[in-house]
Amino acid sequence: MKLKPLGRTDLRVTELCLGTMTWGSQNTEAEGHAQIDMALESGINFMDTAEIYAVPRSPETSGRTEEIIGTWFRKTGKRDQWILASKVAGGPVDFIRNGTRTDGKTIRMAVESSLQRLQTDRIDLYQIHWAGRGSYNFEGSWTYQPHTQDTADVLANIEDMLETLGDLVREGKLLHIGVSNETAWGIGQWLRIAETKGLPRLASVQNEYSLLRRHFDLDLAELSHHEDVGLLAYSTLAGGLITGKYNNGQMPKGSRADYQKGFWRHNPHSEAATKEYMALAQRHGLDVARLAIAFALSRPFTTSVIIGATSTKQLANAIGAKDVELSPEILGEIEAIHRRYPRTI
Repeated sequence: MKLKPLGRTDLRVTELCLGTMTWGSQNTEAEGHAQIDMALESGINFMDTAEIYAVPRSPETSGRTEEIIGTWFRKTGKRDQWILASKVAGGPVDFIRNGTRTDGKTIRMAVESSLQRLQTDRIDLYQIHWAGRGSYNFEGSWTYQPHTQDTADVLANIEDMLETLGDLVREGKLLHIGVSNETAWGIGQWLRIAETKGLPRLASVQNEYSLLRRHFDLDLAELSHHEDVGLLAYSTLAGGLITGKYNNGQMPKGSRADYQKGFWRHNPHSEAATKEYMALAQRHGLDVARLAIAFALSRPFTTSVIIGATSTKQLANAIGAKDVELSPEILGEIEAIHRRYPRTI
């Protein structure tokens, strides 16, 4: 398992990161523990969670995933074998802290609660789950309207959060910080304010990246290269879409689309592209899920690819992507498909 530097920190994380968001909803505690065991045995040292997990988010499941990780730490005593990442909800959520806005005060509350659930004294990478002002990552670039934002308010909020994050780093409760579902402008502001005020520097950005959604190839790739803010890529299978399980109107029982409802990725454009990537994989004797993960791993801006699964069989297949080397021919075919379908979700 390859190790990569986490931004400009002294941490080196594995190229694959264990995702956890189904534990406590689609997966039981025992199943979550089995996935942690398998990932650790395969050489993975990096695990990502969030206070809002499990998904779909609800008052009943929020925090449950962190609790499952915490019971594994307590049972095994192997906390120090993991670089642990978690996230604070990025904006008002009605059942979290009474729907209050994420700011310095609520971050401290969130960290204390997460530490208790995780049964640990520190979180190695703490991330803002999504931009409180909104961003195209969740709202969809078709309707995102940044001109409606109050710039002074946005910057004051970032500075307030950074001040508290800095305090928590000094206290040893957090080691490093990152963001998620952020834009190039947003990351630039976090970096500028941190440098000006002597506050913690972003180590990473956790954004969606897949064969079907490649926004990161543009401005974010340039920022990542020059500022050493690497990508923690999530949803490299586009919520399972890339495997073809939803083609031709299929809705497998127990799948994410069936479980979560309101699945936003599946549409005629994404299905057409998916079928081409599946055909490409078949021509070259590759599993299409491994193809998709290997492609994300091949990107120069990728620090780690987050792999999530609802079974150890799926997890084992995803882990196998680390051994897939994509030839120039395959990469060329991927680019040709991307030219025909530059954005499908």
